[in-house]
Amino acid sequence: MTELPEDMLVEARAGLPDELRYLVEQYPREGWAAHHNVHGMASMWLQRHDFFRQQGSILNGAIADYREARTDARQFAAFFAPRLNNFLGHLDGHHNVEDHHYFPVFARVEPRLKRGFDILDSDHHLIHDALERNAETANAFLRALAENEDRQRFAADAYATENERLVAMLSRHLDDEEDLIIPLILDRGDRELDGY
Repeated sequence: MTELPEDMLVEARAGLPDELRYLVEQYPREGWAAHHNVHGMASMWLQRHDFFRQQGSILNGAIADYREARTDARQFAAFFAPRLNNFLGHLDGHHNVEDHHYFPVFARVEPRLKRGFDILDSDHHLIHDALERNAETANAFLRALAENEDRQRFAADAYATENERLVAMLSRHLDDEEDLIIPLILDRGDRELDGY
């Protein structure tokens, strides 16, 4: 993992540095859906990211429902545990494929974006650590559901804080990753990128 300055870490930055945004300026977000190269790889990427955003929102909603007593402990555990496992597993798998296949390929295709892929790779390490903390606090929360109400509330608050942090990190990362990758795919097309 490349060492990054503090202001480039996923929880500190407000977006990618200007020197990495030249393709997204050429291919702004509002034009992606109409671009002839959006089908295939770009569409798959955007759908996958939408899935992660949706799942993060569902988890946040479930914990809010529990904390506001709209669901009881048993209902919450039955709903929450499988969705959390699915979310964490898919996210970890997605990042592994990106780190070991796509990012190296994309950096070879467009060497000027290598620093951007280093930033995204660093994000993955930080997000992986956050995923582990998320799983630990989620498991502690699920165990606390068998204990008294005060322990349940304390564990719920700890998990909510950890999950909100993870979702915020993911949101920044997904936006930056899309700003780097989708314009590259639109510019080069699936065929050129698959040829590497």
